[in-house]
Amino acid sequence: MENIRTDSDGALWSAASSGNIKAEELLIKRYSVVVRQCTRPYFLVGGDSEDLIQEGMLGLLYAIRSYEPARDTSFKTYAERCIRNRVYSAIRAAMRFKHRPLNDSISIESDEIQTLSSGILHNPEELVITRELTEELKVRLADSLSKFEKRVLDYFLEGLSYSYIALKLRKPVKSVDNAVQRIRRKLLQ
Repeated sequence: MENIRTDSDGALWSAASSGNIKAEELLIKRYSVVVRQCTRPYFLVGGDSEDLIQEGMLGLLYAIRSYEPARDTSFKTYAERCIRNRVYSAIRAAMRFKHRPLNDSISIESDEIQTLSSGILHNPEELVITRELTEELKVRLADSLSKFEKRVLDYFLEGLSYSYIALKLRKPVKSVDNAVQRIRRKLLQ
C-alpha cells in the first residue's frame, strides 16, 4: 500500500479492517460526499442538516467495521445502504411521540447559556457557573412572563401538546401558540 490515496475502496477497506487508521480516515473522507448526498433530501424534526450528516457518518463507520466482502456486494453499495438505514432510523426516532417534548423544546441560543445546552461539565467550577446561569435565567424569565405565559410554559415543559394545554387552560389553541412564541422571544432577549 505505497500510495494509499489511489487505492480502490476494497483495498482501503482491507487496510482499515486490519487496523490502519489512515486508511479508515481516507475512506471516511472519500465517502463524506456520499453521506451528504444521502442526507440532503431529508429533514430531521428537532435537528438540522448537520445532525443528519452526523448520523450518516455513523452509518458509514458501521459499514467500514461490519462489511464482509464475501457477501458479493461492493463496499460502496453496502456503505450507501448503511448510511441510509442510519438516517432513516434517526428520522423515525425523531418523529416518535415520546420525543415530542424534546422536539418542541425552547431553544436556548444565547452565548451565556451555551454551557447549559452542551451538557458537558468538566469541573466543579463549571457546575457552579452553570447552576448560577440556570437560576439567573429562571429569575429573568419569571420577571418577564405574564401569569398565563408562566402556566403555558410549565405545561409545555411537561411535554403537553398545544391542544391539551389549551384544554386545561380553557383557551383557544392559537392563544397557547401565541404565548409560546412570546416566551421564546422573551427568552432570546
